[in-house]
Amino acid sequence: MKRKTSQRTALENVFDKEDRPLSVEEILKTGREYVGSLNQATVYRNLKTMVEKGAILQINHPVLGTLYELAGKGHHHHFHCRVCDRVFELPGCGLDSRKAAPKGFVTEGHEIFLFGVCPSCAD
Repeated sequence: MKRKTSQRTALENVFDKEDRPLSVEEILKTGREYVGSLNQATVYRNLKTMVEKGAILQINHPVLGTLYELAGKGHHHHFHCRVCDRVFELPGCGLDSRKAAPKGFVTEGHEIFLFGVCPSCAD
């Protein structure tokens, strides 16, 4: 069993503070506010463990690549602001995948990304 380290605690604090999907670069930058010596290899190693334990989820964004977010929030989608490049969670799901898929197709899951400008950047 792995022990809980200050680096792991820092990453947990990052996800609690930001509460949105984050790239490794964003996690590293914010994580260094908690542990100044945090490095990229440590972030990747801890993210892998956190994904394996089910604490966070890995998201594959069509433009930004791999992002990570806290698990346990239920099914939802995402909004990507093209100005600040941040990704935000959208509550719930308005898609009935049984009706969206052509006849004969069996849907096993889906992900929707909306793109545009967030309220902070629209001002």
